Amino acid sequence: MRLYLRVLGYLRPYWRHIVVSILCTVLFALFSAAMVWLVAPTVKTIFMTPDEPQTLKEAPSQVEADHLTGVKVQIKEKAYSLIMGRTKLATLKRLCLLILIVVFLKNLFFYLQAYFIAFVQQGFIRDIRNKLYEHLHRLSLAYFHQQRTGQLISRVTNDTQVLNNTVSISFSSMIQNPFLILIYLATVIIINWRLTLLVLLVAPLVLLVIAKVGRKLRKYSARSQARMADVTSILQETISGIRVVKAFSMERFEIGKFMRETQRYFRTRLKMARVRRLANPLNELLGTGMGVIILWFGGSQVLRGMVMSPDDFILFVLALFMMMQPVKNLSGVNNRIQEGLAAAERVFRVLDTQPKIRDDGKEEIDDFTDSIRYVNVWYGYDDGEAIVQDINLEVKAGEVVAIVGPSGVGKSTLLDLLPRFYDPQQGRIELDGRDIREIKLSSLRRLMGIVTQETILFNDTVFNNIAYGLKGVAQGEVERAAEVANAHNFILSLPQGYQTYIGDRGVKLSGGERQRIAIARAILKNPQILIFDEATSSLDAEAERLVQEAINRLIKGRTALIVAHRLSTVRDADTIVVLERGRIVQRGDHCQLLREDGPYRRLYQLQFADNEVKGFREEPERPAF
Repeated sequence: MRLYLRVLGYLRPYWRHIVVSILCTVLFALFSAAMVWLVAPTVKTIFMTPDEPQTLKEAPSQVEADHLTGVKVQIKEKAYSLIMGRTKLATLKRLCLLILIVVFLKNLFFYLQAYFIAFVQQGFIRDIRNKLYEHLHRLSLAYFHQQRTGQLISRVTNDTQVLNNTVSISFSSMIQNPFLILIYLATVIIINWRLTLLVLLVAPLVLLVIAKVGRKLRKYSARSQARMADVTSILQETISGIRVVKAFSMERFEIGKFMRETQRYFRTRLKMARVRRLANPLNELLGTGMGVIILWFGGSQVLRGMVMSPDDFILFVLALFMMMQPVKNLSGVNNRIQEGLAAAERVFRVLDTQPKIRDDGKEEIDDFTDSIRYVNVWYGYDDGEAIVQDINLEVKAGEVVAIVGPSGVGKSTLLDLLPRFYDPQQGRIELDGRDIREIKLSSLRRLMGIVTQETILFNDTVFNNIAYGLKGVAQGEVERAAEVANAHNFILSLPQGYQTYIGDRGVKLSGGERQRIAIARAILKNPQILIFDEATSSLDAEAERLVQEAINRLIKGRTALIVAHRLSTVRDADTIVVLERGRIVQRGDHCQLLREDGPYRRLYQLQFADNEVKGFREEPERPAF
């Protein structure tokens, strides 16, 4: 119940539309009941014998002389006074006109109620989707490392759609059907309260079936949504990695894996459909059985001249059977709610995840003038193993610092701590003497430009990818940034130049071209601190030369932190820091570290074994900073 109330909490901004919808629903229910009350005078008008007087009034019989029957007679008298004409034909004309008016008003209010509820439903699901997407942007990188991309996509698309369908069907029904039930119930009570009491004695059996079916549906719905998340995840992973799939001729394997997941989803949905489809026939069978009992019991009383008149009995049976439809709809509402609650649990599980990186900083900074300091910094992932340990490092403004070491020693993690993609578990990082956690995230990251090995570009134009995150950028500024990044010439050769769409993740470009666009993006941002994480490691010699030239131009006069495997790209750094097992084991410039018998020298010997002789030899010509 608490979960359902939480879902309904998102409807508060739409209370005006809900109130209007409820009003329209009440009027719809009243005019629906009016249609039932018009049956008796219509029957009497058409089937009354010619010898009978032209009157539809009646007095309560001795058997029926109670308060409710008196109310019923008063209602009939007031209604019939509007209907009665001088002749049967005149009365029939009035009845036909009245039926048209009632049906028109009934459907008008049904349409208005449906429109306002649709506005609420679509606004509700838009708000849920927006909040979910916004919350995902607040979560730290560590969260995304622990989740499959397809599952997160499924939360925003599939689960919210299930929730939308649930609210769309259940919320409108929960407003409309209870009013209809109350109106029809009031009708049958007024006609004959004794027979109505007999109906209410059978109702708990129907409610018991509804509750049991609802519990089953909630379980199968949760399982179904989990299966769809698996299908979405496999689809996303396969499409993203289609080149690898084809390179290893794994098409049949991936097709088989996808088919196994869709088969599991099929079986779950089939169980769900079996339970859902069983609910309506069961409810209808029980309701019909109840109606048959009432028909036999009440009909036998009428035939004996007891309880009520024949036209009242027809009215009672008609109202009773018309009440069964909203009751049946209301039972389906419970089933939909249970399905929606399973989706809501998954959506709220994401929304309830607290970001590990909190933007609690108050300070705004526009400049970096002194130094970056890592002070006793430790960081490890959730399994408890420390990735970086006891890091103490100072980077002066305008200094180029390179971080080298074997794979998996924490080089990238060390750099990711600076823009607060993660926060240290121990120690702190200072920028000009201030703990970076005291600085607003947007202000901190505005100082930085980041270029990684895995270049992230968007399915947009070259221009928009370079100008990403900036507003009002002129064409000339983008072109100048591209020229500095050695990208201008190849961009002009594209079909639409700077307005060429580059495909998902820049798939239409080569690796070197993507990297140069990423560097142009960093140049246009004009950051004071640059972070390069293996920016050239996956490029061929020619692409590396062009990218390295662009990097050399970019870092002039700026502070730069560089992670690299290729020592040739960092030998002219002001300081080289060597990591092993998450700790700093060496630091110094290139010449100093080569003189020492340590990890840096061994790494250098491994990379340049063919060129090296004892001591210092001629090193291969490489681009320098």
